[in-house]
Amino acid sequence: MQGAMAAPSVAPVTRQISGRAAPAAVPDPSGPESGQSLAAAVTDLPVLDASGRRVLFGALFRERRAVVVFVRHFLCYICKEYVEDLAKIPKSFLQEANVTLIVIGQSSYHHIEPFCKLTGYSHEIYVDPEREIYKRLGMKRGEETTSSGDPAQQGGTLILGPGNNIHFIHCDRNRLDHKPINSVLQLVGVQHVDFTSRPSVIHV
Repeated sequence: MQGAMAAPSVAPVTRQISGRAAPAAVPDPSGPESGQSLAAAVTDLPVLDASGRRVLFGALFRERRAVVVFVRHFLCYICKEYVEDLAKIPKSFLQEANVTLIVIGQSSYHHIEPFCKLTGYSHEIYVDPEREIYKRLGMKRGEETTSSGDPAQQGGTLILGPGNNIHFIHCDRNRLDHKPINSVLQLVGVQHVDFTSRPSVIHV
């Protein structure tokens, strides 16, 4: 399985730079694996964009290769930090590798624009408010809840397309188990991003 051959998993965001290893994630047996194709039951499910427009999940990567990051929910502080780092990936890096970056949340589409303003994220973003795609992909959950934004829902990272091919899948075990961004970028041929860089202070 390609996911197992990837670089060792490292705890996210706060440890993206340190390189301290964490135990490898155990894939959920109910979800698909890399090397397989996504079933129509998954690709035909809709996601919503920031205006509430329905887009078929499979259409997002039918003609292109995509890194698709499912976040727990938009109120998760760790997810916010992770997306802030995703926002630092230059679009030119993705274009050179012919790869698109997509974030999917499980909130209402009304929350997309405020979340993007909060994180500075300007790549593609959608929501799966009913969490149907999360479920079909075998994304892990904690305790049962009836709230519209499930705080127990975990996310994950996939490399998909063109077509319905799964090149890589990582299901987060907990909120700290995001796949390190540079290890994912390496898998799709995107150059390394330096997350230690900070904007220089300009004195006026």
